[in-house]
Amino acid sequence: MSYKCSRCKRDVQLDEYGGVRCPYCGHRVLLKERSRDVKEVDVR
Repeated sequence: MSYKCSRCKRDVQLDEYGGVRCPYCGHRVLLKERSRDVKEVDVR
């Protein structure tokens, strides 16, 4: 799963055994990347 560090803005890949920390700057706040898919809602 892809995340982005909120401090250095670099892409971070987390594995299932790693901690939640940016390996580049050590910051602990990671933002989940949104998908680029467009979703349509059927309104009736």
